[in-house]
Amino acid sequence: MVPKPALAGAAAFLLPALLFSLATDHGSVVAAAALTRGRARDIPALFAFGDSTLDAGNNNRLVTAVRADHPPYGRDFPGGAPTGRFSDGKIMADFLMEGLGIKTLLPAYYSGAGGVLSDAEAATGASFASGGSGLDDTTAINAGVATLASQLADFSELVGRMGADKAGEILNKSVFLVSAGTNDIIMNYYLLPSSSYTLDQYHGLLIGKLRSYLQSLYSLGARRILVAGLPPVGCLPLQMTLAAVRPQGCVAEQNAAAESYNAKLRGTLARFQSSSPGAKAVYADIYRPLMDMVDRPQKYGFAETGKGCCGSGLLEMGPLCTDLVPTCTTPSQFMFWDSIHPTQATYKAVADHFLRTNILQFDD
Repeated sequence: MVPKPALAGAAAFLLPALLFSLATDHGSVVAAAALTRGRARDIPALFAFGDSTLDAGNNNRLVTAVRADHPPYGRDFPGGAPTGRFSDGKIMADFLMEGLGIKTLLPAYYSGAGGVLSDAEAATGASFASGGSGLDDTTAINAGVATLASQLADFSELVGRMGADKAGEILNKSVFLVSAGTNDIIMNYYLLPSSSYTLDQYHGLLIGKLRSYLQSLYSLGARRILVAGLPPVGCLPLQMTLAAVRPQGCVAEQNAAAESYNAKLRGTLARFQSSSPGAKAVYADIYRPLMDMVDRPQKYGFAETGKGCCGSGLLEMGPLCTDLVPTCTTPSQFMFWDSIHPTQATYKAVADHFLRTNILQFDD
């Protein structure tokens, strides 16, 4: 018989090893949740701001072409109905909410019975993001969607309704997720340039805008802030199509531009944190996980990473991705749902990466 002290020692070694082994399975948010669920009480809510990667349906109320409240969007969402999420199912924020043990989905702020979420519903988190938005107001205005400034205004209104005591209790430990900049680079720099900025100058403008938004969040009570960098823009199916690089692969110049921006972003977050007492500003690297999917698709169960599941997969998105065009039979084998937006399988893998790495930094 194994002595009890030895058995306890073995358990103390084997349990962390088992949890680590489970968490390193890239496809399992549930496994990563085993590591993070214990600290869920320290993260009472998740608030999201930015673009379509975090929009849970806020654009449904807007008169804009940038909407996903129609089939085939949502075909793999619980119930099989479109919700306004730009994917076949759940988005990254949904998996983060579930992994943190808060609730199973992150609701859109503009989805409550009274037009917006009630204070009680929003107390555990909400998405204020708007598909098509960006750090540059011009990006959102041209798309007819909510600017980052208006998203923050909505959040400020919610904080005011909560009252200082309740808001302080919730916001101090909540996670604030910001994902924006991709539309700025795609639309305002490469596709429809609205100025004569050099790339470095435009990066500077975007970083300056972001710094201002972060300061606004901090002033409203945000302390745990997670900011996603740019993805490998040149690997988006739409960008490869427009650049006519098929079948050569990703647009190297655009990927280099994204990496350059991300380097500037990391420096900005470090400076913001050092000048903001009590704040933890964490850089969320989305570039490397997505590039890993492109380079090693079999690791994630993907058979296709160069085109989307909807239609031809080369151009369709938003109003062009409808139930009038065919879709692939197995979205889980595709990295992209349409020509820009990931499938829920991709979002799940990215969320799992964030849970294993970035969320842990808020414990430091």
